[in-house]
Amino acid sequence: METTQNVDKIKSGFISIIGWTNVGKSTLLNRLLGEKIAIVSRKPQTTRNRILGVRHTTCAQMVFLDTPGIHRAKSKLNMFMVKEATRTYGEVDIILLMVEANTPLGDRDRFVVETLEKVETPVILVINKIDLSTRDSLLPLMYEFSKLCNFEKIIPVSALSGEGVDELVKEVESLLPFGPRYFPEDMITDLPERFIAAEIIREKIFNLTSQEIPYSVAVVVEDFKEKKDRNVVIIRATIHVEKPSQKGMLIGKKGRMLKEVGKLARIDIESLLGAKVYLELWVKVEKGWSKDIKALRKMGYR
Repeated sequence: METTQNVDKIKSGFISIIGWTNVGKSTLLNRLLGEKIAIVSRKPQTTRNRILGVRHTTCAQMVFLDTPGIHRAKSKLNMFMVKEATRTYGEVDIILLMVEANTPLGDRDRFVVETLEKVETPVILVINKIDLSTRDSLLPLMYEFSKLCNFEKIIPVSALSGEGVDELVKEVESLLPFGPRYFPEDMITDLPERFIAAEIIREKIFNLTSQEIPYSVAVVVEDFKEKKDRNVVIIRATIHVEKPSQKGMLIGKKGRMLKEVGKLARIDIESLLGAKVYLELWVKVEKGWSKDIKALRKMGYR
C-alpha cells in the first residue's frame, strides 16, 4: 500500500535531448543536474554515447538522456552515434529537440525534424543560446519552427546561463506520467566512474588539439583501482589514434601535450571522485579503428 501511494504522488519518466551537433545538449544536461557528467567542447560531435542523468525534485524524478548530435553520417562511428540518438525516440516519455537561437532555420534542423516524422512521443522545441540572440530574431524563428512540427511547447533557454531552464523543467514535469522513482535519490547518473574518467580525458583532447585528432581518438580505461585506506585512485588509460602522425602530435614535443591533457583531466577527475588521482596515459596507434566494427566494439561503441 505504501508503494502505491508513493507512485501516485510522483511524476517520473525518461526524456531524450536530441538535436544537430553542437547545439548545447550536454551543457543543458549539466545545467539540469547541477553537476558536470557530460563532457563539453566547442567542436561538433563531442558526445558519442548516450549519457543518462537524473534530476530529483520533491514530486518528480526526471531521467534525461543526452544523445550524440544527429547529422548525415558516413563512417561507422558516426552512424553509431546517430543511431544512439534516434533509438531513444521509442524509449522515452518526452523528447526535447534543441536548436540554436542564433542560427536561422536551415537544412540541418529540417533534417533532424524529419527523423521525428513518425514519432508519437510529445516533443518540446528548446531554442538554446538566447543570450546570443535578440527578441526580434527569436519570434520569427519560433514561428518558422512551429510550421514544421506540432510541438507541445516552444521554450527559449540559455543552457549556459540557466535562463528559461526552470520553465522547461516545469513543462517537462507537467507532461510526465505518474510512476515510480527509477533510481535512488542520491544517484545522478548510472555511468560507471571509469567511463566518466575516460570521457573527461577525451574532453581535454578535444579542447587542446585540432585538425583531425579529436575525431580520431578513443579513450579506454585499462585499470581503475581504489585504495580507500589512502583515499587514492590509480587510473591507467590508453588513448587510441588512427595514424602514427596523430600519435606524435598528441604526445607533443618532449611529451608536453600529453602532460597537459593528463594534468587537466586529473584535476576534473579528482573533483568528481573526491580523492587524489594518479593518472597514467599511453598513446597507441590502432589504424582505422573508427571504420572497423570490431575495433568500435573494443572501444566501447556497441
